[in-house]
Amino acid sequence: MASWVNIPEDSDFSLYNLPYGVFSTSQSSPRVGVAIGDQVLDLKTLSQAGVFNDLGFNTDSLQQATLNEYASQGNAVHRKVRQRLQELLKHDTSLGNVLRDDAQLRGRSLVPIDQVTMHLPMNIGDYTDHFIGLPHAQTSAEFLSPGKTIEQLIPSFWDAPAAYHGRSSTVVVSGTPVHRPKGQTRVDGVTISGLCQKLDFEVEFAAFISTGNEFGTSIPVDEAEDHIFGFVLLNDWSARDFQKNEIASFTSKNFATSISPWIVPLDALEPFRTAPVNGDRKLPDYLVQKMKQSAYDIPVKATLKVDDQSYHIAECNTNNVVFSVAQMIAHHSRGGCALRPGDLLATGTISGPAKEKEGCLMELSYSGTKAYTMSSIEEPSKTIQRTYLEDGDEVIFTAQLDRKDGLGKVGFGSCAGKILPGN
Repeated sequence: MASWVNIPEDSDFSLYNLPYGVFSTSQSSPRVGVAIGDQVLDLKTLSQAGVFNDLGFNTDSLQQATLNEYASQGNAVHRKVRQRLQELLKHDTSLGNVLRDDAQLRGRSLVPIDQVTMHLPMNIGDYTDHFIGLPHAQTSAEFLSPGKTIEQLIPSFWDAPAAYHGRSSTVVVSGTPVHRPKGQTRVDGVTISGLCQKLDFEVEFAAFISTGNEFGTSIPVDEAEDHIFGFVLLNDWSARDFQKNEIASFTSKNFATSISPWIVPLDALEPFRTAPVNGDRKLPDYLVQKMKQSAYDIPVKATLKVDDQSYHIAECNTNNVVFSVAQMIAHHSRGGCALRPGDLLATGTISGPAKEKEGCLMELSYSGTKAYTMSSIEEPSKTIQRTYLEDGDEVIFTAQLDRKDGLGKVGFGSCAGKILPGN
């Protein structure tokens, strides 16, 4: 799918993708845009120019500093806008006079991507992190309760999506540094208070809610995808020493969560569907989904950057989940919990079944008992070892999909965060 906008061969942002984000420049305040090649298209400017006036929705929603109001317009509106943008930007557009051939509007609405600052794309009211990755769950059971299986630790693991409620106030956009947290652990039965000594990352995938449900109602599983705005990569930073000291995740998780800045639309991921693990097992009726290809096959690379070297950590995949996002939504709202535009739902760690596919250092280093060796991407003969993260380490997640049919690549941008010393 060719565009008159320059799209480098290795770009995440093809005309087929068109992910949403919120950006600013030295000359402009935060606003809604979409990424296309090496440019960001300013949707506030296009909306003010009347480009979407005939599509029958509240175009003021594209003139806000977050995507919440636009997301709440619903997926039918999002598809209309997506189709309009693809027509505006394609090489042989029938709407050349609207943008391509209007030098003034084109100059005001296209901004080089290397000149923008990215912000959190949505105002996140609530954040729920799930625990539905099978290999990670199996390893975590041994970490949390040695000798127990995941079924013994969580008897309902195969019957309902397990989750905990995270801290939305500490969800940050990619590139935001993370300070080493302070908290409590126990050594030989004695409480120790201080800086985290076992700081970890977790490779995750997450969905933003578009339209919610009324308090006291639930969302049927076969309608749940209509409530998904799009997807991001997510790093659930974790303090493993604090986690061992807590009944449920609290200070071990609430200090920071990083997300990639661009929200990839549901429709852009349609070609990459797959079934959840053991998806044909018997489930409670409200979780039985007609759509069998309800998960995604998305490889996610984790990289460690130290000084001027980048080291390959692992390659995980979103296909290692035992529930779909639709099933997560159906279960979350089952008791009448109201979901709202901008709510964030994460999968939990999406480790694979082999060492090179594990999505956190807890797994890679055998709970810190054996240093994990990584090779430099630039100089393969150079290696580095980690049991847990050190100050100055930067962890970066990326994912890029190729349709292989000429329509271009689909990516999320990077989800990155650098560890700074504790305050």
